[in-house]
Amino acid sequence: MVDASVRLVDRGRVHADMGYVVDGYTMGSASNPNPDHEMGEFVVWNAVIDHPEGTFLWDTGSHPEAGDGYWPEPLYQAFSHVDAAEHELEADLNRVGYDLSDIDAVVTSHLHLDHAGGLRAFAGTDVPIYVHEEELKFAYYSAKTTEGSIAYLASDFDRDLNWNVVHGHRHTVAEDFELHHLPGHTPGVMGARIDLPGETVLVAGDECYVDANYADEVPLGPGLLWSERDWFDSLQTVKELERRTGGDVLYGHDLARFESFGDGWNV
Repeated sequence: MVDASVRLVDRGRVHADMGYVVDGYTMGSASNPNPDHEMGEFVVWNAVIDHPEGTFLWDTGSHPEAGDGYWPEPLYQAFSHVDAAEHELEADLNRVGYDLSDIDAVVTSHLHLDHAGGLRAFAGTDVPIYVHEEELKFAYYSAKTTEGSIAYLASDFDRDLNWNVVHGHRHTVAEDFELHHLPGHTPGVMGARIDLPGETVLVAGDECYVDANYADEVPLGPGLLWSERDWFDSLQTVKELERRTGGDVLYGHDLARFESFGDGWNV
């Protein structure tokens, strides 16, 4: 295995109703027709993969003005990145020992506004931005028409970026660093298998927001799910990778899971 590391970068907290994240979490019944809703606290994170072939940034988090009108108000009311202003990408990278200039390439798991809000830092540069073909298409379709999903903002990604488009189901970025297409949450979500000395990291990303999506196989709520059939198939892909490698599975927004991995792997 190559002597690489995966350093986790905490990008703040989102508050949202658990019903968005776990399908059927708060459902009425005959005996309890008006159940209380539960608000959850979720992490936004990035990762730096420090590899002999380059330094790769996984996602770029939210725009720091998410709560100051940059995100549409109805969306922010549903998913509130309450401390986005305290989590500028450059400052958060500095906190874990990296500068923006250290980043050789960016992998965008998908282009939702809590994952693509920092892409502006790479506009006008030659830094490769990896994105799946299906994601790039759907993001522009959503942001430029009244169709698709409201979770895409053209101002995040409609920029002078050096797109490196990923096709198909698997793509090798570097030795022992492989991307996997995991459609379901969106058409073009990507996860990863990263083999390190003595351990493997499996990035499930927003295929699984929280442990209930993975361990109990409960889908995301309807507002976060593009295709339940594809979501289930992608879940089995990640589970098969876990069976084969015994790797640690990193979810998209589960705070307890994120914190359980400390600073990351091989750091």
